[in-house]
Amino acid sequence: MDLGWGDPKASKWATNVGLITSDGPHGPNIMAAEWTYYVSYTPALISVHIGRGSKDKAGKATLENIRATKEFGVNLASQEQNAVSSIAGKSSGKEVDKISLLKEYGAEFYAAKKIKPPMLKGAATNAECKVKDILDMGDHAMVLGEVLEIESDQSKQPLIYSGNKYWKLGEHISKPAQAELDRIGALKAKYTKKS
Repeated sequence: MDLGWGDPKASKWATNVGLITSDGPHGPNIMAAEWTYYVSYTPALISVHIGRGSKDKAGKATLENIRATKEFGVNLASQEQNAVSSIAGKSSGKEVDKISLLKEYGAEFYAAKKIKPPMLKGAATNAECKVKDILDMGDHAMVLGEVLEIESDQSKQPLIYSGNKYWKLGEHISKPAQAELDRIGALKAKYTKKS
């Protein structure tokens, strides 16, 4: 089964926005990758899913940069960076120097400690990664990166993306009350499989 981009059946997923930086054959670049996930604590691993292209559409400059250099930056957009995310996601690094565009727009970058690509100031989290593996999966490639350096600004909230729109984190929803947890525990004990 195929789902087209923007298909309403795929619009209920909620993700953060990874602003992925790279520097390779296409020069310094940034793209918005909503499919960016922390997948392991030990070792620290981040998975980023990037369009591979097709017969009708060229592959991403970011993916080509990462394949060539085996490193990339993950900058989780903060709520204040919705415009930065839109700029990073609306054009190709093969056609537009998005880093220069963003600098003129007012975004700031800094030199990474362990990789060549620039890192974005003001992000909720910045992670410098080296490629551990790249798996081609359908129309996207899963880039698995080992975290070499990571910083998180606890004063920043991540930008959320769902249904082709940006969102802020909302009201905190509490875990179930103790009485409900006790009921769940009793049901779990009742249905625990015997060895």
